[in-house]
Amino acid sequence: MRKSFKSLRDPEAFAQGQRALEALQHQEDAGKINRYYFDEAGFALDPSMPYAWQASGEVIELPAMRYGRINVLGFMNRQNDLHAYMFEQSVHSGVVIACCDAFCHTITKKTVVMLDNASIHTSEAFEERIPCWRKQGLILKSLPPYSPELNLIEILWRHIKYRWIPFSAYQCLNALIEALENILSNVGSKYQITFA
Repeated sequence: MRKSFKSLRDPEAFAQGQRALEALQHQEDAGKINRYYFDEAGFALDPSMPYAWQASGEVIELPAMRYGRINVLGFMNRQNDLHAYMFEQSVHSGVVIACCDAFCHTITKKTVVMLDNASIHTSEAFEERIPCWRKQGLILKSLPPYSPELNLIEILWRHIKYRWIPFSAYQCLNALIEALENILSNVGSKYQITFA
């Protein structure tokens, strides 16, 4: 189950966003651009597991902990090419700017990045960097508000949280970091998502 923002979004803006993504898909298919999706996700020692299985008479337990969180920022395309950045610090515009700067060094042709309208993506400092990124071939496109299903990297975060991260990763922060590093470094090989 997932929370829905459908009652808050503008249906016309959503439809327009879908059409814009289709147009970009045609450009990507023609080899004119590369297209990535960008987003942030947090992983904490409180498991995000919707359910678990246990043998009869056994109890699965995790000690109650309210500390330890890893934030991951990522650029991902439909071919499972992932550029991920992990941080224990909180995410603010400066962190996002640093990740965009680093990502610019990896692009080889015009690259369009789809991202949501979070305040860290619309801050003054972030907006000031956009012309510099554009000169390097990085074009940022905002998705319609309240439309997480249009941002394909959201699928990656769900797979990590609900399918791929092992239960043992929630024992301590080091185990969580190790599990995330393993998953993130193997997206595209051991861990794959098929997009329709």
